[in-house]
Amino acid sequence: MTTTNQLNIPKHVAIIMDGNGRWAKNQGKNRTYGHKSGSDNLKVIARAASDMGIKYLTVYAFSTENWKRPTSEVSFLMGLLRQYLKDSIKNAQKDNMRVIVIGRRSDLEPDIREAIESLEAASKDHTGLTLQIAINYGGRDEIIRAIKAYEIEKENNPKIELDESLFAEFLDTKDIPDPELMIRTSGELRSSNFLIWQLAYSEFFFVKKHWPDFTSEDLMEAIIAYNKVSRRFGGLKDES
Repeated sequence: MTTTNQLNIPKHVAIIMDGNGRWAKNQGKNRTYGHKSGSDNLKVIARAASDMGIKYLTVYAFSTENWKRPTSEVSFLMGLLRQYLKDSIKNAQKDNMRVIVIGRRSDLEPDIREAIESLEAASKDHTGLTLQIAINYGGRDEIIRAIKAYEIEKENNPKIELDESLFAEFLDTKDIPDPELMIRTSGELRSSNFLIWQLAYSEFFFVKKHWPDFTSEDLMEAIIAYNKVSRRFGGLKDES
């Protein structure tokens, strides 16, 4: 049995938590049951990631496109989010976990924005896993917002010159290293507008299981697969 001591553990893992609704449907339940089960599983996987030595875990919780879903489902998801944020203050303290939320907050209700700010403030000094939750997030939207922020900065400081390092400072993920590994559940083979700048050199691992069925063993399997890949970043690896 492979252990974490035998592996190169990626510092940052990103996960598209897909398939909650289909998982529930397969069990004869409604979609909201799947979303609740998916939320519960995030707590399990976050602890497993921390135990494995992963330093950053970014999860796709609600995209900018998810507003197109039925109003009743969106309302349930927002209620689930409210409860998750509330519970996370206690859980973050218990697990020494820092929580950061990325995405466009202006579309969220004021109480949700306040809950996000409270959670981030309460966990900012924790030194364990950094859990980064993407809420009302879209990769293209993030890049547009970053460009607008850069333009404002350029007006105030005309001498600055844009390069990749500077541009990254205007992204939601500033100060967070790019993911080495991206996992998507439910068998879909696309990144769905998730971290499209940050995933440029990430390894992708696709799992047929729906998110509520994803386990710590599946996470380990993804890390083992990651260890089998030669990461050359466009160069050549010395084979001697």
